[in-house]
Amino acid sequence: MEFEYYNPTRLIFAAGALARLGEVASQHGKRALLVTGGGSVKRSGVYDRAVASLKLAGVSTVECSGVEPNPRITTVRRGAKIARNEGCDVIIALGGGSAMDAAKVMAAAFYYDGDPWDMIFHGQTVPYVPTRALPIITVPTLAATGSEMNMGAVISNEETKEKSFVQAQCLYPVVALVDPELTMSVPQDQTAYGICDIITHVTEGYFNGVAGTPIQDRFAEGVIITAMEYGLKALEDGNNLEARAQVQWASIVALNGWVNAGTNGGFPVHMIEHTLSAYHDITHGAGLAVVNPAWMRFAARHRPEKFVQFAERIFGLDAKNSIDLDCALEGIDRFEAFLKSIGCPTRLSELGIGDALLTEYAKETVRIIHDDKGLLPGQPPMSEADIVAVLRSAL
Repeated sequence: MEFEYYNPTRLIFAAGALARLGEVASQHGKRALLVTGGGSVKRSGVYDRAVASLKLAGVSTVECSGVEPNPRITTVRRGAKIARNEGCDVIIALGGGSAMDAAKVMAAAFYYDGDPWDMIFHGQTVPYVPTRALPIITVPTLAATGSEMNMGAVISNEETKEKSFVQAQCLYPVVALVDPELTMSVPQDQTAYGICDIITHVTEGYFNGVAGTPIQDRFAEGVIITAMEYGLKALEDGNNLEARAQVQWASIVALNGWVNAGTNGGFPVHMIEHTLSAYHDITHGAGLAVVNPAWMRFAARHRPEKFVQFAERIFGLDAKNSIDLDCALEGIDRFEAFLKSIGCPTRLSELGIGDALLTEYAKETVRIIHDDKGLLPGQPPMSEADIVAVLRSAL
């Protein structure tokens, strides 16, 4: 196992931490672009509290609102233009993963004269990798994507029906100000989709990573079990602050690089889902709930021992041996049943997606990211036919 680990983001995690936003932001700038989503932060009063804290610390604000659930490159362009025109020197994302992802790319686009879509890896030979960005502060209001403490962002292009990612060190937030109280107003369906998103971030590395990572396996299993246990408590009582805090912490560690360090795994489930949501604008976590179990049943036949381990350690099943496929499949069934029990869809039909474009989804997924053999990276690498088969099994 060989790897490097680096994460420069300062994390402040506490109930009531929003009150410190002005103090923290004033260390990085004096005029902030506040990036927000569809309006929930205003309805909940979070926006006014944030602005008040900033004003008290001498930080003026201008807003870029209306970031979509699958953030669009047109919105990124708009936000970068506002930041330039208004002379902003810090960007604050106040919202869910979409607001945070959009804010990151806006921060890099501030210094880029070209089209920010150049930064998003969508199959081009040489994507533009940004090396400079405005300071970014993330204030998540949803436990899901883990974007508050990593260097990645996912952006959609509504014109070309593409959705993909950028990763660059300059996109690490300087501060993640995480206040679990802000997630208590999240509705049940979005809470459930967030739980699925958290778990899928972990299972991608767990099932697709290299062998010989027992510590990372235990980290991953701990995050999965915690997300399931406390996720159920948060769904039963949205005002359960302890449950919200544990789910929020699970969200952060699931994708800040720590759990997956050294696994070097692909993210085939995410890449397939990105194509689906690019075409149909579905909620990311809902799409993952459909694709992940279907992919797991496919992958278990190629690497049964890892899925047996999952079944035994997560669901307490007893395998006959380390390659007991029946046990592996039972574990996947238990996982899918959990997703269904919390209100997630588990079939494409529940998302309004039929079988007409399965081949097109597969081609598009592999076009955007593939290995030197033209296959979607993962364990195992997937051909277009494999992707079609997985999606067909999820209809």
